[in-house]
Amino acid sequence: MAKLVILNQGMTGRTFELNVERTTVGRIEENTFQIADASVSSRHAEILLRGPEILIRDLNSTNGTFINGEKVSEAILKPGQTLRFGQVELKIDDGQPQAAPAPAPASAPAAPRPPQAAAPQKQVDATMIIPRGVSLEQLEQGGARPTGFDTNTIFAKKKNKTNRYFLIIGIFVGVVIIGLIIYALNQAGPAK
Repeated sequence: MAKLVILNQGMTGRTFELNVERTTVGRIEENTFQIADASVSSRHAEILLRGPEILIRDLNSTNGTFINGEKVSEAILKPGQTLRFGQVELKIDDGQPQAAPAPAPASAPAAPRPPQAAAPQKQVDATMIIPRGVSLEQLEQGGARPTGFDTNTIFAKKKNKTNRYFLIIGIFVGVVIIGLIIYALNQAGPAK
């Protein structure tokens, strides 16, 4: 049974067995094979088993699907090829032992080749690399405040004058009410 093996550091060795006809790959839990990485789209690609062939189909992902560095929208994945979803690299393990490459036969030094015309340059895709973590400089700065930062200037707590006025008015009204009650009780006088 074929399985995908993740090669990225931090996820190295994590595998997914391809045992159903259609496998969806993406960042969210709804996918059959979830890869929780920011460079992987929520619904990135699908893997279809067609007999002995493994078909990879990109689902209009943001950062693309690549086989051996070539961007693909749909392609057959063969053993030994590197598959990449965004920045996550995987290899196919078909359960067959990998044959070691045959050593190159020793031969006489090759004659120098005539210069060739420059190969056309590859078009750069718009893959967005998302940085992770913090830089060494940011760690060295730590929680240090920038020079000239003084908390006692513009950001000092302002005095709330409105509350003070309500308190003074409230005390005054309370004294007047108490005074009126005492005056009313004195006017009523003692009951005879």
